[in-house]
Amino acid sequence: MLKTSIRLLSRPALALVPALLVLGVAQAQTSPLYPNYPSETPAHLQPSTYGMNYVRRDVMIPMRDGVKLHTVILVPNGAQHAGILLTRTPYSATALTTNTPSTDLGTTLWGYDNATETIVDGGYIRVVQDIRGKYGSEGDYVMNRPFRGPLNPTPVDESTDTYDTIDWLVKNLPESNGKVGVLGISYDGFLALTPLVHPHPALKCVVPMNPMVDGWRGDDWFHNGAFREQNMPYIYEQTGTRDNSARWLTSNYDDYDTYMNAVSAGNLGRQRGMDQIGFWKKVTGHPAYDKFWSEQAVDQVLAGQPFTVPTMLVASLWDQEDIYGAIAVYKALAPKDPQHDKLFLVLGPWHHGQEIETAESLGAIDFHSDTGLYFRTRLLAPFLAHYLQNDPPPLKIAPVNAFQTGTDEWQKLASWPSGCRNDCAPKLTPLYLEPAGKLAFTAPSAGEPFDEYVSDPAKPVPYRSRPSEPMGYTPNLSWVRWLVDDQRPSSGRTDVLTFTSDVLKSPVKIAGEPIAHLVASTSGTDSDWVVKLIDVYPDQVAEEPELGGYQLPISMDIFRGRYRKSLSHPQAITPNVPLLYKFALPTADHVFLPGHRIMVQVQSSWFPLYDRNPQTFVPNIFFAAPADYKKATQRIYHSPDHASFVELPIVASKP
Repeated sequence: MLKTSIRLLSRPALALVPALLVLGVAQAQTSPLYPNYPSETPAHLQPSTYGMNYVRRDVMIPMRDGVKLHTVILVPNGAQHAGILLTRTPYSATALTTNTPSTDLGTTLWGYDNATETIVDGGYIRVVQDIRGKYGSEGDYVMNRPFRGPLNPTPVDESTDTYDTIDWLVKNLPESNGKVGVLGISYDGFLALTPLVHPHPALKCVVPMNPMVDGWRGDDWFHNGAFREQNMPYIYEQTGTRDNSARWLTSNYDDYDTYMNAVSAGNLGRQRGMDQIGFWKKVTGHPAYDKFWSEQAVDQVLAGQPFTVPTMLVASLWDQEDIYGAIAVYKALAPKDPQHDKLFLVLGPWHHGQEIETAESLGAIDFHSDTGLYFRTRLLAPFLAHYLQNDPPPLKIAPVNAFQTGTDEWQKLASWPSGCRNDCAPKLTPLYLEPAGKLAFTAPSAGEPFDEYVSDPAKPVPYRSRPSEPMGYTPNLSWVRWLVDDQRPSSGRTDVLTFTSDVLKSPVKIAGEPIAHLVASTSGTDSDWVVKLIDVYPDQVAEEPELGGYQLPISMDIFRGRYRKSLSHPQAITPNVPLLYKFALPTADHVFLPGHRIMVQVQSSWFPLYDRNPQTFVPNIFFAAPADYKKATQRIYHSPDHASFVELPIVASKP
C-alpha cells in the first residue's frame, strides 16, 4: 500500500508534495487601493522547455460515465512507434512525474513506481494517471474500489477506467505503436491487476509488483483476522481528503504508547476523528472475513476470469506490507497457464517495493549483489521489450525467477513452489516443537507435555525494539527493515516460547509456505497466536562479526484464535482445552546452512503492528472495553498425543 520514491514523509504522505499538486495558478490580481502596482506573478506561467529531451502533456481523459481523469504523458523526443507504459495511482500523477527540476527524462522519473533505466532505455512513452477521486481527477474516491457487482453497483470500476484510458491513449498518441503495458507497486500493483478483467485489446502485458490483493487474509488491513493497527494513519490521510493534505496527529514519539493509551483501535479512531471516513466505518464494521472482504479479493476475482494477458508478478520475501498478494494471485492464475508462457513470477529478497531501488542488502543482511538491478535489467526490461516494442526480441526468461536466500543465488524455475528447474516439488516435512525448548524432525515421545507462559495485554510483546516508529519511508525511519530485525529481544522474554534445533550438519532448503500446526490452550476465551520461523547464525561469523548469533526471521505471521473454526463466523475459545490452530506462513525461498540452527518462536501479541486481543471474547475487538483485557495462561503442547509442529516445504538435496 505504501510507496517509495517520494518516500519522504509517512507512507502516502509521499504523495503530499503540495507545490507539485497545483494544477492551475490563480489569476494575477492588483490591489484595489493601488491599481498601478500590480503583482509580479504572471497569471499563467508557461514552463520553459529548453534542453528537455521529452515532451510533457497534462490531459483530462474522459471515462464512460463522463468523469475525467487527470493524466500526465511524457513522450521522449523523437519517439516513433513507441510502446506505452501506464501506471494508475492514488498518490499524485504530478508528483510522481516531477520529482526533480530537470530537463532529463530519466531524472524526472526517479522514484516510486519508476524503474527508471528500464523506462528510459526502452524508449517508452510514460503515462501516469490519478485514479478517480484523487488529486487532479474528477469523481469519487473509494479505497481499492471493488469490481462492478454486489459491492459496487455503479457501471465503473478500476478495470473499466483502465480500459477507457488505454482506448484514449492508443487513439490520441501518434508517437505510439498501439501497445500498452501497465506497471505498478502496492496500491498501484492492485491497479495493475484490475485490467486483467475484460482487458482492452491493446493491453499487451502487466507487471503488478507487491500488489494489494486481499486486505483481510494477509495484506494491508488484517492478517488472519488480526488488525494492522499501525495502518490507521494511512487510512486517515489517504481517504480523508482528495489531495492527502489531512495529517494524522500523534501524541507520543513511541507508537507503542500511542496505541496503548487509546486501549482499542476503535477508541483511537474516535479520538482522531476517523468516524468521518467511509472506509474506516467499513473496516470496523467487517472484522471477520465476510463477503465484504472475500468478494473483493483480487485473486478470487481473477480465478473466475479468462487469463489472456502476459503477467509478471513480483513478490518480496520480506514485504512488510503486502506479503500475501502476489503469491495468492500466482496460485489463482497458474492453473490457467499450462504452457507456462503467459504467467511469470519473480521472488526477490526485498522489502516492499525495493526491487526498483539499489538492493544489495536489507538491514543487516548483505546479498552480495545488486538484486534490484538484476531484476530490472535481466528480467523486467526483456519482459517489457518482448511485449511492447515493435520488433520484439525473443523472451528468454524462465517462468519463475527466485532469489534463494542463505546461498544468495538466483534460480530459474519452471513453476512455484519448486526446488529446481525441472520442477522438484518440495515435500512438507514436520519440524516438531519438543520439551525443553528443543526443535527436531522427530516427533516428541516423552518429557513435559506442554510449555506455558502468561500473556498480559497490559504488557504486549513489541513487534520490534522500542521505540516503535510509525510506518513510513523517510530516510531515518526503519519501517522497511523490521521483517529482518534480530529476534533476540523477543527470545529473551518470559511471554515468548523459543524452540531451537541442534546445529545443522547439512543444509536444509525450503521453497514455499511453511504451515504452522499449533496445539495450544488458553485460560481466556480468545487469543492471538504468532509463529516465527527463524535462522540462527553461528555464534561467530568471521566475515561479518556483527551477525554472530543473529536471529534472522524467515517467515512469520499471526492468527486470531476466534477464527479457528471459521474465518467468517468467529467463536469463543473453550478455556483450558488444547486445540489445533493451523495456518500458513508467508512464502520463503531459503537455505538454512550448516553451522546454523533453526528456531521457532511462539507468542500471543505483536504490538502495536497488530491490535491487542483482549483475550476475552467480545463481539467486535475494535470496540473492546478496558475491562475486557485480561491476562491469560497460554500452553503450547508437545506430547505424543498433542504434537505441535511447523511443516517445512523441504527440497531434497540433489543426488
